[in-house]
Amino acid sequence: MNSGVISSRYANAFLRLTQESGRGEQVCEQVRALLRDPESMPEKMEPDLEKLILLLRRNGREDHLKFILRSFVDRYYDSVNARLAHLTTAVPSPGLGEKLCGLVAENSGLRVVLETSVDPDIIGGFVFEIDDYLLDASVRSNIEAIRRQLIEKNNRIV
Repeated sequence: MNSGVISSRYANAFLRLTQESGRGEQVCEQVRALLRDPESMPEKMEPDLEKLILLLRRNGREDHLKFILRSFVDRYYDSVNARLAHLTTAVPSPGLGEKLCGLVAENSGLRVVLETSVDPDIIGGFVFEIDDYLLDASVRSNIEAIRRQLIEKNNRIV
């Protein structure tokens, strides 16, 4: 059977389970932590997540766990009218995330859950990702664009 179909079915069932237990937010936070760092298993795992893992082991579907968890996170945020966004900056910038989330919420009516990270390799500026939208306002991408333009112009001359 197609792994996308399997992941989708398990993710839908897992979402219903977490909604019925009323622990969706806690489970989603724990799932996101596991997806960020798969090696760090929490001391106290949410009971719904334990049930899912045991069910997958029993059915021989452990290899689909990562896809199921990612699908679950997407479905969970859809169900609570929210979106997961990621902001990468060159240095910590606490006010920027709130401003961007406020703009998205104002224009779309959606709640934004923001994950932030610091990456000095982008030199300056920021990279903001939400759904399939990418706003790359980093110095690194601007330098790369200038480099490509110079290469293109030099190739025309020769």
